[in-house]
Amino acid sequence: MSKKSVEELLIAGGADEQLRGKYDALKTKDEFIAQAAADGYVFSVEELDAVLRESGDAFESFGNPPKRMIWWQ
Repeated sequence: MSKKSVEELLIAGGADEQLRGKYDALKTKDEFIAQAAADGYVFSVEELDAVLRESGDAFESFGNPPKRMIWWQ
């Protein structure tokens, strides 16, 4: 488990619209973490929160379809 895995996922999502859409559709952090683990990105809720806090981002989604402003380009 690591913050590096969180960063790798945020970069991958920033580069891949389909990946981003899959994660944006998830409603909870627990679902997000479980999907990330299934995709090979292993990290905890605390690590996700720490990376988002450090980058000034928030997990909340908005719009229809839902979008998150967490992805790194």
